[in-house]
Amino acid sequence: MNVLGISAFYHDAAAALVSDGRIVAAAQEERFTRRKHDERFPRNAIEYCLHAGGVAGAGIDAVVYYDKPITTFVRILRTYFRAGPAGLRTFYSAMPLWMKEKLWIPYQIERGLRDLGYRMPRDLFFTEHHESHAASAFFPSPFRSAAVMTFDGVGEWATSSIGLGRDNRLELLEQMNFPHSIGLLYSAFTSYCGFRVNSGEYKLMGLAPYGEPRYVNTILDNVIDLRPDGSFRMDMRYFDFLGGTTMTSRRFHALFGGPPRLPESELTSREMDLARSIQAVIEEIVLRMARHAHALTGERAACLAGGVALNCVSNGRLLREGPFERLWVQPAAGDAGGALGAALYGWYQIADNPRVVDEHHDAMGGAYLGPSYPDDEVEAYLRHQGYPYQRIDDREQWADHIARAVAAGRVVGLFTDRMEFGPRALGHRSIIGDPRSPAMQSIMNLKIKYRESFRPFAPSVLAERASEWFELDTVSPYMMIVAPVHERLHRPTASDACRQEVRDLRSWVNEVRSDIPAVTHVDRSARIQTVDEHQSPAYHAVLRAFEALTGCPVIINTSFNVRGEPIVCTPADAYRCFMRTEMDHLVLGPFVLDKSDQPPWSSDDRWQEDHVLD
Repeated sequence: MNVLGISAFYHDAAAALVSDGRIVAAAQEERFTRRKHDERFPRNAIEYCLHAGGVAGAGIDAVVYYDKPITTFVRILRTYFRAGPAGLRTFYSAMPLWMKEKLWIPYQIERGLRDLGYRMPRDLFFTEHHESHAASAFFPSPFRSAAVMTFDGVGEWATSSIGLGRDNRLELLEQMNFPHSIGLLYSAFTSYCGFRVNSGEYKLMGLAPYGEPRYVNTILDNVIDLRPDGSFRMDMRYFDFLGGTTMTSRRFHALFGGPPRLPESELTSREMDLARSIQAVIEEIVLRMARHAHALTGERAACLAGGVALNCVSNGRLLREGPFERLWVQPAAGDAGGALGAALYGWYQIADNPRVVDEHHDAMGGAYLGPSYPDDEVEAYLRHQGYPYQRIDDREQWADHIARAVAAGRVVGLFTDRMEFGPRALGHRSIIGDPRSPAMQSIMNLKIKYRESFRPFAPSVLAERASEWFELDTVSPYMMIVAPVHERLHRPTASDACRQEVRDLRSWVNEVRSDIPAVTHVDRSARIQTVDEHQSPAYHAVLRAFEALTGCPVIINTSFNVRGEPIVCTPADAYRCFMRTEMDHLVLGPFVLDKSDQPPWSSDDRWQEDHVLD
């Protein structure tokens, strides 16, 4: 039985295929179209998933859509009516898309499948938005039973939920409803601090350690009414998203000392302190919600999904201080993961198929669920384009070659095997570098990623060495947990003694805080990926070779893209990114390319300008 899950028309459209209970493929549409957060019907992602599963034209047994559009439409109408005349402009701008596309999902799906040469199956199901998130969290997890927590901006009405998963059944027990939303609360502060909603939340989280939590009481006393069970009510006088075109109101601006920061303008202590304060509030909400979920379900393990589950700082604190013994977070926790959750919901909850659990491994396969490219196809591409390369087929020699380049201070684009599903690069579509270099964070931010210099990079570490380098006693294969760098690696800095006075980001970023400074954030934490030999043998081999050379089993890992672009999908995408940036080497499977050997690249200055300003 082949179940196709689809998410589309809101944010991060995606498709996923579950075949006889196995997750065969999953991908985001943005990777194929090169349009970041592409929300359009995921034609390319669907085509890839069905091809990867070997599904014939009549081979789709059911399609499951991750949302109930009619219910969402009713909520939007009621919201605009509540806003009155103030919401008219937003209402008129939103209605054409709803009337043309979003209210016609069955026809969109049937037409899309027909255009691809597939027959529409008899069964088309719609899950609720938070049901799809919950299904994506629980069903692939290594737990037979668990509490399930979901939180994002908004689905139909729900903004957060607590559920219980047991074997092949999932039940949502409680939910918090719009407009009171942990995701919208965090997005409001993201917008106020000058970052883009739905993509800048990572920046706000990265900025938080530079600030002080001086606004926490202001938020709790004025902006939200937080209750012991983690539910809360937002004072909507401080927000403008119900009917306006901005997230925050004049009352909000007055409370926090002025108008929102202009995008790309200088970051000040106000933004740093706001970022730290809202991060502390979010963590408190999640902790209270977790304690309530634990009391409600009696479970020892928890599964998380929804956009807020991508807040890996909150996840790390929940793991350390929360009531649950084990935690599993869906690596594609946002809307894209809803496609996978929908397919799994169809297989288990609707079709009532049995669920087999491996308590030592989840069912995501390392989240390597996207396309790969055969070596002969890659080589044909390189030869056709006339790009010089070296082919290294022996795995150990290949890994040693890459490790030596990294140890010499080179920046390497790594493109191997199947592409990752979700927002994190996990060694298959990654840019890697030496974490021991004090300058590497700035080099990669400014010359490779073209992004803000304060943003930290994540370390990949051999799973068997993780506890020796970080204060982490569990696996973190999906880069979903922030934990402290091990104390034995710490180095004292000038700002340790005078943190209150140090507010200059440039000098602060470049301080050497540990033996692996390029992946050590200002609070000596790191967003960790543990690399398992069985899930990613090639990447594990690179880390092992780097350790043999340097004694360090850690490598910088950042996604293979530049600011404003999706992660690369094809060899051509990878080569284009390689040549447009100051990367030194590109690895396409067994093929290793040196920048100095490549023919001149026609520079596109407008391309770089567009992405810096994005």
